[in-house]
Amino acid sequence: MSAQSTPEPGPPEPGTPEPPGPRRRGRSRRRGPRSARRKALLALAWTAAGVVVLGGVGAGYVYVKLNGNIRSIDIDQALGGHRPAKAAGGAQNILVLGSDSRAGGNRKLGGGTDDGGARSDTAMIVHVNEGHQRASVVSVPRDTLIDRPACTAPDGTRRPAAHDVMFNSAYATGGAVCAVKTVEALTGLRMDHYLEVDFDGFRSIIDDLGGVPVTTTRAIADPKSHLDLKAGTHTLDGTEALGLVRTRHGVGDGSDLGRIELQQAFVKALMERIRQVGVFSDPKKLYDLADTATRSVTTDSSLGSVNALAEFAGGLRGIGADHLTMVTMPVRYDPADPNRVLVLRARAAQVWNALGQDRAIPASATEGTATGEARGVVGSAPTAAGAAGE
Repeated sequence: MSAQSTPEPGPPEPGTPEPPGPRRRGRSRRRGPRSARRKALLALAWTAAGVVVLGGVGAGYVYVKLNGNIRSIDIDQALGGHRPAKAAGGAQNILVLGSDSRAGGNRKLGGGTDDGGARSDTAMIVHVNEGHQRASVVSVPRDTLIDRPACTAPDGTRRPAAHDVMFNSAYATGGAVCAVKTVEALTGLRMDHYLEVDFDGFRSIIDDLGGVPVTTTRAIADPKSHLDLKAGTHTLDGTEALGLVRTRHGVGDGSDLGRIELQQAFVKALMERIRQVGVFSDPKKLYDLADTATRSVTTDSSLGSVNALAEFAGGLRGIGADHLTMVTMPVRYDPADPNRVLVLRARAAQVWNALGQDRAIPASATEGTATGEARGVVGSAPTAAGAAGE
């Protein structure tokens, strides 16, 4: 079964064997307690970009207020010139990231203590094609074992390169800059933009939208994410939606790969909700959503203003759920530790080459790769008037 949700036809897989995965240390690795923070990050980024169109037409106060909400990081300056070349012809690659920081409102929602650190809990590479008519999204599992390049921590400490470490440790090591550097080393693709979203902000945006209707094909019960849904149609509020996209134990094989499949399904439901709710025709709703969204994101410096986000939004508004291809980076379970996954290098190369050449991702890239067995459990509701969440 493929991890891909809307595959495109492509050339057959080359008949070369996959290279063996990296050697593992002999000691046993036990899964520690997880923060279980997963967010439908792509949809939040779409929302954060789209709703701030108000800034281009609103009063000066609105512009200044929204502009002051946005946090940005100068990633280009930090990384310098030793990076992959920019995509030609107007195509763009965006790294959408969510951290599992437990500070502020995030601690109340996710539990745990504020230890001053964070990891990238969810990562999606969004490729917008040259004509800005379609997009491809590649989810990168947090448990993937990768080689991390040398990075500089936010306090200026130089951290050496590391072999065979979890993907989400890059953010913990060097923040957004190290996350971007690691993704570029992994893919060979330049990340033109960076969007990081906030745990509490995700919940607030869903509530500002009046909830998101979804249909579940089976019951989902997970006490750890406070989720209890019967099979059927539900309109999820922010807390329920957060529970859905972070659940791991309630559906599928209990892995992060299953959680990614739920996230990808929720992304499409959220995009459909944004289309249905008509926020652009309701100034108050638009402002409320824009205020929440701009307070919820951290961007690269080139997107660090309302005008920049509004221009960015103009390139996304024509992309609907039916023009969105979502896959998971091709991986296999690590035979030395079932709580980790290894990159299938030849398959992943098909994905990165397709994005680099601005082509559709071939179906052969994800056929037969590891999945979380949660595909099809969640889908968009038939109408916006779904039943209230359980």
